[in-house]
Amino acid sequence: MIHWLKLFRPHQYSKNLFIFLPLFFAIRITEIKLLQNAFIGFLLFSLLASAVYIYNDLKDIEEDKVHPKKCFRPLASGAISKTQAILVMSLLILVSLGIAYYINKTLAGVLTSYLVLNISYSSYFKHIAILDIFIIATGFVLRLVVGSVTTTTELTMWIILMTFLLALFLGLAKRRDDVLLASEGLKIRKNIDGYNLEFVNAAMVIMASVVIVSYIFYTISAEVQEKFQSKFLYLTVVFVILGIMRYMQITFVENKSGSPSTILLKDRFLQISILAWIILFVFIIY
Repeated sequence: MIHWLKLFRPHQYSKNLFIFLPLFFAIRITEIKLLQNAFIGFLLFSLLASAVYIYNDLKDIEEDKVHPKKCFRPLASGAISKTQAILVMSLLILVSLGIAYYINKTLAGVLTSYLVLNISYSSYFKHIAILDIFIIATGFVLRLVVGSVTTTTELTMWIILMTFLLALFLGLAKRRDDVLLASEGLKIRKNIDGYNLEFVNAAMVIMASVVIVSYIFYTISAEVQEKFQSKFLYLTVVFVILGIMRYMQITFVENKSGSPSTILLKDRFLQISILAWIILFVFIIY
């Protein structure tokens, strides 16, 4: 059971919380029916995401075997066979897409798009530097679309833009970990040839700046201030900067940027920054 849980990677489901953001920013997070619909979308997306993780592990078995941490994954270590993994992966895909189609055909279409995008990524595009992190960022935007479809909530350009930019920042941090391993003689990804430490560091600084500036423009936008009936959203910028700087500290000083989900689940400073942002944001708009 432990090996299957590792294969499913439930700790990665924290990324799927983006599905609830359309409700949050639409000030409708307290509507129980819509919240239930979003939760159903979260569950179906998580099942499909686990299928994608299994497919990715199947494709990367040989690379994972020489990775200092990924070598302990169920497929790389041999704890679970390829045949078993393929059967379970197929079942997860059928269940998630089947239920989604029964509930909402548009939702099924979005989930299918996510599946196709990630199969393409794992099979080919993950080996093309820069394009790989753009595809990862697109996956986060699709999470927003799932939340929008399941709750019939309109997505704004701000939430799409900032989610995409933040995902690019996190994707670069993840690639930096691969570059560091390559510098130690462990070349575990083919696309590392398209990156080096200088480029990734500079790109991360640029993206961090763009994310912060974009959020500042969001909080002082006349449209947003009118929607939330408040001119004090700019106060939340403090915690956004704190969160970004802490993540950069983890990346540049501690060299621990390999798994954003793990960092989020373990780092208290980051958790407090995010919680403080949520509390202040909720206090202002709700």
